[in-house]
Amino acid sequence: MMEIVWFKRDLRVHDHAPLMAACASGRAVLPLHIVEPEQWRQPDCSARQFAFLAESLADLDRSLAARGGRLVVRVGDAVQVLHDLHTAHGITAIHAHEETGNLWSFTRDKAVRRWAKAAGVPMHETRQHGVWRALNNRNGWAARWEAMMRSPRLPAPASIPMADVAGNALPDAAALGLADDPCPGRQPGGRREGLALLKGFLAERGRPYRAAMSAPDTGADHCSRLSPHLALGTISMREAYQAALAARARWKAAGDVQFTRSIDSFISRLHWHCHFIQKLEDAPWLEARCLHPAYAGLPAPNTEGTEARLAAWAQGRTGWPFVDACMRSLAATGWLNFRMRAMVMAVASYHLRLDWRQSGAVLARLFTDYEPGIHWAQVQMQSGTTGTNIPRIYNPVKQGLDQDADGDFIRRWVPELAALPTPFVHEPWKAPAPVAYPAPLVNHEQAAREAKAAITALRRDPAHAAPARAIVARHGSRRAGLPSTEGRRKKPAETMQGQLDL
Repeated sequence: MMEIVWFKRDLRVHDHAPLMAACASGRAVLPLHIVEPEQWRQPDCSARQFAFLAESLADLDRSLAARGGRLVVRVGDAVQVLHDLHTAHGITAIHAHEETGNLWSFTRDKAVRRWAKAAGVPMHETRQHGVWRALNNRNGWAARWEAMMRSPRLPAPASIPMADVAGNALPDAAALGLADDPCPGRQPGGRREGLALLKGFLAERGRPYRAAMSAPDTGADHCSRLSPHLALGTISMREAYQAALAARARWKAAGDVQFTRSIDSFISRLHWHCHFIQKLEDAPWLEARCLHPAYAGLPAPNTEGTEARLAAWAQGRTGWPFVDACMRSLAATGWLNFRMRAMVMAVASYHLRLDWRQSGAVLARLFTDYEPGIHWAQVQMQSGTTGTNIPRIYNPVKQGLDQDADGDFIRRWVPELAALPTPFVHEPWKAPAPVAYPAPLVNHEQAAREAKAAITALRRDPAHAAPARAIVARHGSRRAGLPSTEGRRKKPAETMQGQLDL
């Protein structure tokens, strides 16, 4: 008989309540990770994500081995794997963290709970982030988040009484049917990498964070880059928060106002991380249908040439240099700062009139740090389908001028424009001589006007208000204040960011 610790997106031994509970049971413990081929066939999964996972699993195995344990990998359907283990060895309990994942994992977890109940196996699920299940509204949410994040972190267990159970070899991405996915600038996985990033950010890199986060080049250097580690749980949110509080106190005592304010901004993003994941926890269907039902058909999709426009956008061939540079950078590194994530998504939805589910899936695959709860809430926010947020229809040329005034980022990622002088590198169609670069897919100014007009007309419909009020009541932050449907006031863009530029 044995206690199973089911590792999903919590790949660490520190601050891990399920592992501590299993080790305290007095029975043999099986640290288990299940590679589910069906999961990796989902449209939001990619080989770059699997590579980061594989490195994180290897690091977790080393941490377990240092305590007398090891990670057992099984490949297959989760219900079948657990059934086979129960039949062969007997499971006294399953310990796991609650997971707010995509719709597929939500359905999987329900199936596992049904199996456990029918098999008479207790299943203990523990909250990992400041995200609450079965939440009716957000009243008191921020205070509960704060209390959880300030509570003591759990130490790693001194020893693990390992169950004698064989595992499978970890398959490679090709064996799971994942397409070849070169990403030369991908961040490496594993807790040690995450801790090094956290330490470096709070010691030096993060000083200009507040000012540097908006531009893609400076953001890459001065954002924490912890987002993939928080997404797979190699570091707990509580660890990151408490480390940030300690660093803030040090820099404030030292009189470093810039660093203190930057850490304040970083801490606010940790709050927003869980705020957005809570949205998906409360509406698991968020990746499949509009949060506000009235937006199901708006802006009206331009079905002519959809596949070609989607491919051009995904490959960085839209004809807008700054958009293309961002998409090519993302493809090569697996990361992009938040403001640029918002821009490329808005361009896909408003200017190119692509279905947000299709373009959202493309971005999900490109993000090494894909976090479903943040991703799909942001996809809908930047596509104007929430019914509660002011639509942000980014001007793709102005964003380049604002965030890459000298054109250096464009020249790096769109080398065919490298020889153009700065006035033209942002708008090559105005250059005096022809350039071997595609013309813009559409007139961005006209497309923005049409999208804005469509959304404005929809919001003026009297039937729009009641669902919007209900969305704010259920999903709106009581602390930071999402715009209400009455007396809206525009929030600074940075307050709406979440994990995506950590």
